[in-house]
Amino acid sequence: MIEGVKVKKIIKHCDDRGFFAELVRNDEPELLCKFGQASWSMSYPNVIKAFHYHEKQDDLWFFPSGNTQVVLYDLRKNSPTNGETDVYYMGEENPILLLIPRGVAHGYRVLGEKPAVIIYFTTSSYNAKDPDEKRIPWNSPIISFNWETQNR
Repeated sequence: MIEGVKVKKIIKHCDDRGFFAELVRNDEPELLCKFGQASWSMSYPNVIKAFHYHEKQDDLWFFPSGNTQVVLYDLRKNSPTNGETDVYYMGEENPILLLIPRGVAHGYRVLGEKPAVIIYFTTSSYNAKDPDEKRIPWNSPIISFNWETQNR
């Protein structure tokens, strides 16, 4: 696991009306040291949204619907996991929160035949005049990740 990445399993409380689940609480500073912004996005099947990273903010990702393959790559020079890649499968089949520290490149591919919805929290609000969002192409030779499904 890449240094500083954290996973929280989401617990669903189900009954005959449906379910309820807590995502993140203010008494969980290990997940979000400071609240900056909450955002909501949807991507269509087979879309790859990758890669980007932040120098100032951490991201906390949750996919309430659809399923995704999330890829992380540690760009931090002083990290013990510098240059390492991690893959997580997130979504309605595996409801987890994923904390992505600043300096870790991240992206995802939508799996299956339905769109994926992401809700994410950041430690800083987006600043259009000075965006903390650096881009790396999805097919970058630096990361060299094979996005194709490996049939076995």
